[in-house]
Amino acid sequence: MNLEWILSPLTLYAVVALGLMASLALFISAKLEMQAVRRSMSATIATMKAELEAIREGLGNLEMAPASAPPAEALNLTKRTQALRMHRRGEPTPSISAAVRAPRNEIELMLKVQELTNPTR
Repeated sequence: MNLEWILSPLTLYAVVALGLMASLALFISAKLEMQAVRRSMSATIATMKAELEAIREGLGNLEMAPASAPPAEALNLTKRTQALRMHRRGEPTPSISAAVRAPRNEIELMLKVQELTNPTR
């Protein structure tokens, strides 16, 4: 076989030139992909900025909104103790609710919970 053409300087230059052109093509394609990613990221960042501004505006409106009414006063321990004592004495639920100034259904619920948690008493 005649393999003299492989050692020819023209062949070596052609192989080097092809390698350089392939490297240049890869470099350009990498740059184009990076540019596309930057564009998509800038669009995403712009969307995020708009959403953040909307959240800030909503938060500002929320801070300026009047405070809601305070929750109804819960049955404190003193009233609870008083209601339980009255129940043990045999007083009816309506009189207990009037004495502790609490809704009747709240007193009934409290008495049911008490019976469930302490069934022996």
